[in-house]
Amino acid sequence: MPDYGQFQSAGGTLDTRWFLLVASILFVLGAIGVLVRRNPIVILVCIELMLNAVNLTLIAFSRQLNNLEGQLFALMTMVVAASEAVVGLAVLVDIFHFRDVEDVDELNELRG
Repeated sequence: MPDYGQFQSAGGTLDTRWFLLVASILFVLGAIGVLVRRNPIVILVCIELMLNAVNLTLIAFSRQLNNLEGQLFALMTMVVAASEAVVGLAVLVDIFHFRDVEDVDELNELRG
C-alpha cells in the first residue's frame, strides 16, 4: 500500500509538509504585499500570488488523499483568478486612461 503523504519525484520522495510550507510562505508574501504596497497593479499580482498558494495546497491535499476533487477546485480557482485579473486590469487601464494614479488611496472614481 503506498504512503499517501509522500510525493514521488526524480530525486526521491517529497513529503506533503514541504508543499504546505512553500504555500504558506507564498501566501504570507502575497498578504504582506497587499497590505504594504499602494500600487494597484502590484496589489493585483499579490492577490494572484495568494490564489496560487491556495492552489498549491489544494493540489497537495488532493494528491495526498488520492482523489481529483482538489485538482478540480484548483482549476476553478485558476478560472476565477484569471477573470479577476482581466476585470481588474481593465478597470485600472480605464482609470489610468483619464488620469495618472499611482496610489490606491487616490482612486475615488468608483465611489457612489
